[in-house]
Amino acid sequence: MLTFFSVVVAAIIFEYSNGFHDAANAIATVVSTRVLTPRRAIAMAAFFNLTGALLGGAVASTIGKGLVDTNVVTMSTVLCAVIAAFTWNIATWWFGLPSSSSHSLIGGLCGAALAAARGNWSVIKWNAGVWPKVVVPMIMSPLAGFIFGGLLMFLLFVTLHRFTPHFVQSLFGKLQIFSAAWMAHSHGTNDAQKTMGIITLALFTGTKAGSFDHLPGWLNFLKTPAFVLPTWVIGLCAVTMAVGTAAGGWRIIRTLGHRMVKLQPVHGFAAETTAALIIQAASYYGIPLSTTHVISTSIMGVGTVKRFSGMKWTVVERIVWAWLFTLPASGLIGYALARAVTAL
Repeated sequence: MLTFFSVVVAAIIFEYSNGFHDAANAIATVVSTRVLTPRRAIAMAAFFNLTGALLGGAVASTIGKGLVDTNVVTMSTVLCAVIAAFTWNIATWWFGLPSSSSHSLIGGLCGAALAAARGNWSVIKWNAGVWPKVVVPMIMSPLAGFIFGGLLMFLLFVTLHRFTPHFVQSLFGKLQIFSAAWMAHSHGTNDAQKTMGIITLALFTGTKAGSFDHLPGWLNFLKTPAFVLPTWVIGLCAVTMAVGTAAGGWRIIRTLGHRMVKLQPVHGFAAETTAALIIQAASYYGIPLSTTHVISTSIMGVGTVKRFSGMKWTVVERIVWAWLFTLPASGLIGYALARAVTAL
């Protein structure tokens, strides 16, 4: 029972770190274009992350039962996975790199499950889960963000070239508020679901193992004989994500909103709208997408159309390296932690 509470605490800490780590996803552009002050932007992002987190459950099901064989998963496995994800989150946040909280959690879970199975790779659901819902989207979603972000920006340029800069600035200064809100909402529908899936996996695993059989009656709500998201888990994760977002993520906001390319409201609108569309579609199909990858490449696509030479490619290179290392690094951390627990 102590292990379960440790899992919940660790998952909540991870969800909180996900909130401030990924706050930049929704508000970096709206802050850099000065459409909203940082304080108002964070408040808006926190609210719409909350509304998004309260909807759906397909992504949570993918994380909880679609990536690894649940028969080898124990409470300790889940705990190691969450700690691994949190460790990588904090490391990349410290260096201001917008890496993927989603992929760090997935990597940690796969690594810990592999260790629990004593190196038996068959416990990872490659064909049904990891390949179609993690690896392929990891490659395709950044490309989609870059291409569609650039395409939307090009279409806006063609449509708006006859209007005065003042009119365009004024119009998209208002529209960008809506695109940023939609981006925050779509982030909540995808990212908050992942921790819901992890806690539900711990509940499901604990119920199968009989860990909750001798608890007092008022704790019967912990028993989860089928993998169904409990209402209290949804509410807890949604609120935690919102609170974490409210804490902000200034290091990453500076990287996305200022260091890659100088943005104006019309560019911010194009990037946020593109990213929100892609993330919303992924959430519908239960794909645990990296919202960080999508918004980052959407900004890159928009910035390239604006002025190719204006992109700061050294910053982009650092971000890409963080992406490439996230899954293997968090997986290795999860594996090492789980092996250490097994050796005790």
